[in-house]
Amino acid sequence: VQLVESGGGTVQPGGSLTLSCVASGFDFNLVYMSWLRQAPGKGMEWVSSILDDSTKMWYADSVKGRFTISRDNAKSTMYLQMNNLKSEDTARYYCATSREGDNRGQGTQVTVST
Repeated sequence: VQLVESGGGTVQPGGSLTLSCVASGFDFNLVYMSWLRQAPGKGMEWVSSILDDSTKMWYADSVKGRFTISRDNAKSTMYLQMNNLKSEDTARYYCATSREGDNRGQGTQVTVST
């Protein structure tokens, strides 16, 4: 199992970013996937999950209405569209094969700052 996140960066409050997660080594189109994040000095926080067939998505209250999770099974890729970013969204973001962070990659850093 390999998961590689990308798309992070530094943005101003109110800005947007789209993260990508490219999967390999398993049947991506059969697996429930998740995004998690870890802010400096804090524990891992679940952000969002999506069913294998994209028929259902879930979001943490802290990101609901601002973040959108999606996936393209043909490309073995999952996305996280993040809008109206806030300073409290600053964290390292990981994709994983479970809400608990199984098989997560090395992550991609998102910094929201003026």
